[in-house]
Amino acid sequence: MIARIWRGFAIPEKADEYAKHLQTSVLPELYQIDGFRGATLMRQDSARQVEFIVLTLWESMDAIRKFAGADAEVAVVAPAARALFREYDPTVRHFEVVLSTR
Repeated sequence: MIARIWRGFAIPEKADEYAKHLQTSVLPELYQIDGFRGATLMRQDSARQVEFIVLTLWESMDAIRKFAGADAEVAVVAPAARALFREYDPTVRHFEVVLSTR
């Protein structure tokens, strides 16, 4: 299993909108992709911004490419989501999951 990790810094007033966007727009699309195994959204609030880390789980890099395209290292950030962030990582990181307690 492969974990795909991405990070963005949302505008505080718009942070709740990102969680909704992920739940209503992105996840339904991901669940249609063979090899998608789930997602976790993590949030940390500060006075100036809200940091989100999105972790998605995939069966393989081939499954990830069905979502991300040929260059799987490039972040996929929809225009609707871009408007909610001060900044975000333009790339993602992939890790092989070697142990999970789920």
